[in-house]
Amino acid sequence: MADLALPFTRREAIQAAADHLKRRQRRHDLAVRFTAAAVILALWEIGGRQISPFLFAPPSAIVVAAGQVIGSGELWKYLQVSLRVFLIGTTLGTFVGILAGIAMARVRLLDLSLEPLVIALYSTPMVALIPLLVLWLGFGDSAKVAVIFLFTLFPVLLNTYQGVKSVDPKLLEVARSYRSGVRLAIGRGLVGMVVADLYTAVSGVGYLIVRYAQNLQIDRLFVPVVVLALMGVTLVQGLRWLEARVAPWQHVRDD
Repeated sequence: MADLALPFTRREAIQAAADHLKRRQRRHDLAVRFTAAAVILALWEIGGRQISPFLFAPPSAIVVAAGQVIGSGELWKYLQVSLRVFLIGTTLGTFVGILAGIAMARVRLLDLSLEPLVIALYSTPMVALIPLLVLWLGFGDSAKVAVIFLFTLFPVLLNTYQGVKSVDPKLLEVARSYRSGVRLAIGRGLVGMVVADLYTAVSGVGYLIVRYAQNLQIDRLFVPVVVLALMGVTLVQGLRWLEARVAPWQHVRDD
């Protein structure tokens, strides 16, 4: 019995050592990230104080401005408009991108017919299409949803297509391709949201950024920019957390 128990004991010891190394690595990674963030903020603060407030703003000024903008409800008033179209456009772009990517990878006729068009559209700067979309759909939410849809569609489509085309659908790499596409879609969707707002300049957080820039309120201008950056990081990390809970056997750290 002792001989039978020995391999399991060794296995448990090896697993415990591996878990310990992983925890140490995570702590090291967190320490590096927090240290880098602290250094960047310190340099930003020092440099920002040397530049005119009409051109730049240090973090301390941005924090004060954030309290004013958030406390008055002004930021949320414009941000909720942008978030609504972001959610609609990103959801549609992700859903259609996954379906289209699978269809193109599995149906040769679709692949031959649509691949040149997809590559051509993906290579075209989406900003160049915004005037046409505004002309067709007006300055309302429909044009913004269309812009975000196009920004998110192609990363998801191409990642799904490559994943399904390259390997057996049962393999882990396909799931990783889907997740990579969705993460890209989140970032691209946020970019599309702001670009659409900036171009239409009638509502949304992009309009707020333009207004602050025109009034030379640089400290306030940074507030929505920082909020959008934090939102992107939060959404991507939230997606990774969800992956780890729903499918822990597939959760692989992206280097």
